[in-house]
Amino acid sequence: MARNLPPDRDTAPTVQKLRLKYAKRGRLRFSSHRDFQRALERALRRADIPMAYSAGFSPHPKVSYANSAATGVASEAEYVEIGVAVACDPDAVRDALDAALPPGLDVVEVVEARTPDFANRLEASVWRIELPGVPPEQAAAAVAGLMAADESTVQRLMKNGLRTFDARASVLSAECAALDDADPDCAILTLVVRHGTPSVRPDDVLSALRSVADLVPPKPPRVTRLAQGPLDEAGTSVTDPLEPDRAG
Repeated sequence: MARNLPPDRDTAPTVQKLRLKYAKRGRLRFSSHRDFQRALERALRRADIPMAYSAGFSPHPKVSYANSAATGVASEAEYVEIGVAVACDPDAVRDALDAALPPGLDVVEVVEARTPDFANRLEASVWRIELPGVPPEQAAAAVAGLMAADESTVQRLMKNGLRTFDARASVLSAECAALDDADPDCAILTLVVRHGTPSVRPDDVLSALRSVADLVPPKPPRVTRLAQGPLDEAGTSVTDPLEPDRAG
């Protein structure tokens, strides 16, 4: 019996890998990961980036995504890696892709990948959570209660069903402040959360605050990822994951 073999195609090899840092801002925070995938693939074609493709029956551009933020969450630090068949100037790729993507999906930086294991560097995220209608004093007391707790179990519905896990252990630091004098009843939480399995998300931390201190925001929170990368020496913030590639 004849085997189904992929068609004989000339597939250019990957000669360079580029790491992209992009932001998800404004209304585009409601775009899903799949929405961004489609937008990026269209932008790569419009910008005429010489993509390398996989082999097989259905070749597709070599694109690798890393730890994307959830739908509805804004971010200043999302990362994706692409493989190209012709060596490119990273700054030119950044400008071309940023022009081809819709406003709100903004390419912040592009560097040549000079080091391996990039995904392993994304050890933690810095999150900013705005809590409209919550006085800073109330939020600060809730945060203090959470950080003083040994653990705080929360539940989340996942693909395999309802899962219970400890959200407290992943919260490495937490600070609380007021938004500004014009809106004194809007607390701002800044969290450093270690990545793990399952990954503790900002809504899990809010569930933990509700459990520990009965903190229930009267309005939907506004969540932004400010950074993600390797933990610093103190283990309370993150450093730039692209720095080893620049240094290389």
